[in-house]
Amino acid sequence: MDKDDRKLSQIRHLLDEVDEKLHAVRRVLFEQIYKEQAENLEIGKSGPSTIIEGVFDGENMINKQGQKYQVPANYCSKSKLVPGDNLKLTIQPDGSFIFKQIGPVERKRLMGKLVKDGEHWQVLCEGKKFQCLGASVSYFKAKANDKLAVIVPKTGEASWAAIENIIKNDD
Repeated sequence: MDKDDRKLSQIRHLLDEVDEKLHAVRRVLFEQIYKEQAENLEIGKSGPSTIIEGVFDGENMINKQGQKYQVPANYCSKSKLVPGDNLKLTIQPDGSFIFKQIGPVERKRLMGKLVKDGEHWQVLCEGKKFQCLGASVSYFKAKANDKLAVIVPKTGEASWAAIENIIKNDD
């Protein structure tokens, strides 16, 4: 490996580190934003059930106290949830959770390419990386380098996208 190759390798490594740190900063920032957004939502009783409202962050519903409730990946995929959507969680007396989307945020559609980063799936759109749920990738039978239509919040800097459709590669 010559000197130029080592420099390029070092630059790539540094860019990967910066990308990981930016992702972590966005995650913390949006958790705070979603928590503040959830502060206007309700918690209450409906008969023997408990109802909690919160905001979807890409994987979880966050209530106004900052508690996280993991939303089943198949529901996220089927409902095409995007960060910022308002959800209602009904906790049944038997302990089962029922999620319902009660307030979708404004959305926009993007086209991108599916890539795998370690164990995680991402879609590259307009120079940005968005995480996508493995359940969605499996449902659409997508593979790395497939072209995807995804949905993201119209405003803000979300790090998650919902897969809307796939355009299969012929190779």
